Amino acid sequence: MSSPITSARFSVLDRSRIREGHTGPEALRDTVRLAQEVERLGYHRFWVAEHHGVPGVAGSAPTVLAAAVAGATRTIRVGTGGVMLPNHRPLVVAEQFGVLESLFPGRIDMGLGRSVGFTDGVRKALGRDKGDAEDFAAQLDELLGWFRGTSPTGVRARPAEGLTVPPFVLAMGEGAAIAARAGLPLVIGDLRDRDRMLRGIDHYRARFRPSVWASEPYVVVSGTVAVAATPEEARRLLVPEAWSMAHSRTHGTFPPLPPAERVEPLAMTARERGLYESGLAGQVAGTEEQVAHALKSVLKETGAQEVLVTTSTHDREALLDSYRRLAAVAGLDGGTTRR
Repeated sequence: MSSPITSARFSVLDRSRIREGHTGPEALRDTVRLAQEVERLGYHRFWVAEHHGVPGVAGSAPTVLAAAVAGATRTIRVGTGGVMLPNHRPLVVAEQFGVLESLFPGRIDMGLGRSVGFTDGVRKALGRDKGDAEDFAAQLDELLGWFRGTSPTGVRARPAEGLTVPPFVLAMGEGAAIAARAGLPLVIGDLRDRDRMLRGIDHYRARFRPSVWASEPYVVVSGTVAVAATPEEARRLLVPEAWSMAHSRTHGTFPPLPPAERVEPLAMTARERGLYESGLAGQVAGTEEQVAHALKSVLKETGAQEVLVTTSTHDREALLDSYRRLAAVAGLDGGTTRR
């Protein structure tokens, strides 16, 4: 009988994190190079994200970046994790994905989220407010209608109409119910809050309605997975992101990722230390054997068909090594060993 790990798909979401000592353009080029590497390793899909006005994130235009990734790769599926639908008009989103699917047929995914800008300033600049997220279900329905040619406006979305671009809903809580009602695949995180994740998945499966997009529930669990030769090295991969998240919670802005060696000796306030330690705790991190054990547990508990790995760190070579080791754990074609 096959292992739950080798039965699952493994994919990558890269948020184009800016690193201390490096630039936004470098971060975007790093994303494209990472896509080429994970394609070689045998990962199933590669997604990019949408963030606005964040000092530590270069990925502000996911469909543009997805085009660059798809143009630099040959076989891996490419998409967004996600386009934040409340920030955009559904017609424009349909047109963008229609162009992508036309240029790279059979390789494009449309991951969609319901978040709005991170700060009041960003929301104002986007012409949105927090309440716009409440219209996500209607926005999603309108977007899918453009592909099916069912808009009551009489307008036709070209070249989207008639194309099939697989849609996914990125969700926690309410978003799982929206994905279920729409009959769409669900992407849910994070791996640290297992109880909340399981509640969302159970809610989704119990209320799923088959649709033209998916005949049965499809669950993608997302989160950080870090693999290294020792547990200590794997933990160090988590340090830059954990500190930057702690900084964002205490200072209101997400900074560029610092190197682990700068963070580890830092004096922190009690609140910073608590948030930092929380960011390190509960992640799937360790040696190949430890990560294999943790992933088996995750996949058995959730019944997920796919794992979307979202790891970010300052040391790019260590990050690539982690993805290589994970490919071996998962038995991917480009992994160095199979298990």
